Parts: sequence; C-alpha cells; structure tokens
Amino acid sequence: MGIPTDTAETYTVLVVDDDPNIVNIIRTDLEQTGYRVVSAGDGEAACALVTSVHPDLVIMDIMMPGTNGLMATMKIREDNNVPILMLSAKAEGSDRVLGLEVGADDYLVKPFYKQELLARVKALLRRYDKLGSIRESVSDDMIRVGDIVLDRLKKQLLVRGEYVHLTATEYGILNVLMSNPGRVYSAEDIYSRVWDCESFSVENTVMVHIRRIREKFEINPKKPEHLKVVWGIGYVFE
Repeated sequence: MGIPTDTAETYTVLVVDDDPNIVNIIRTDLEQTGYRVVSAGDGEAACALVTSVHPDLVIMDIMMPGTNGLMATMKIREDNNVPILMLSAKAEGSDRVLGLEVGADDYLVKPFYKQELLARVKALLRRYDKLGSIRESVSDDMIRVGDIVLDRLKKQLLVRGEYVHLTATEYGILNVLMSNPGRVYSAEDIYSRVWDCESFSVENTVMVHIRRIREKFEINPKKPEHLKVVWGIGYVFE
C-alpha cells in the first residue's frame, strides 16, 4: 500500500474530534489529496470504528467530552498499532506529552497549516508501511543483542523468549539503535531517521518514546541495562 498520489489504492484515515467544523476542514484537506475519510465525534465511537473499519491512520483530538483522546488512545493501544496523530491546543503542552506517553506516535498543535497536516499524515503512513505494519513483512532477519531480539519478520521485540508488542514508532527507534549497538544517536538523528521528516526541538518527543520502550522490556526501567541515555549527547543500545 502506498501514498495516494503514488498509487490507486487509497488509505483510510479516521478523524476524531467533537467539533464538526474541524472535522470538515480536515476531511476536505485529506479527500482532496486522495485519502478516504471516516469520522467520529468522541473517543468511544473512535474505538468502535478502529475495530470495525480498520483505518490506516487515526487523527485524534485530545479534548472531547466523555471518552477523551487520551483514554481512547490507551484503549486502542491495547491491541492495535495503527499510527495515531494527536491534535492538541497550544496551551496544553502537558497534554501533548501525555498523548505520547499513552501511545500516540506524533502530535500536531492547533491551529495548523494544511501542508503541515498532510506532511505528518504522509510521514506516519510511510513509516507504518515500512516499519510497523503487521500486514506485510520486510525480511526474516533478526537483530540479537544479548537476550533481546528484534524480529524483523513479525516486527516485534523478543525479550527473554517472550514477544513484546511494539508500535510502528517504537519498532523504528529500536531498529535504528539495535542495528548499531554501542553507537550513540542524538534525539535529532533518531527523529529524522524514524519520523522521516526534519527535526526541530524534538528531544521531549523522542524521550517519551524511549521511556515507553524501556517500560516494555527493561527489568528496571529507571535503571536500564540496554537502552541508555548518554547525557548531553543522545541514546545508545548496549
């Protein structure tokens, strides 16, 4: 499956926002580019559509009545690695961090430009197809570092004999770091390689994803044995 401008097959994007005007604006921008769009007005409806429609990407607003975007993202992440682009207001910086912590892949601040929205959507879909989709495999290679194995066939992490579920973003980060154990990568370098777009002030975004990855396989995430920070420089897998 490819980007709509390059192939006849079209991605389905689920837009979740309780403001119909915002939904209509995003719908117009995406449909004009060639995407198929479905929408939901709250998190509960979004979770149901993820199960029934199987969208290729979710654009999720944070502030919604009832089941908000954070709660819906947590629910979706229980058994689905679909890429999630979180929408947040400028004044809600803490919500942006929380969005990444509960499983969002990236965030976009309101108000945003059409070009920025489409660039984020395209980058997330490209990364999902390349790194994280469970629908197709790139190779049967495995990267082994001690008792940690990155299974490129299943696109999962094998930790002491047990498979650990990863999102596309988490898989991408580990693929970069484990391919060159012992090499230190800056946050900017990781972001540009995994997010496939220009990096600027991305330290917090990468840090949150690193923390989530540690919690999935380190025995003591606060004192990691493998995925370590080199203060002032970046991250390394040992």
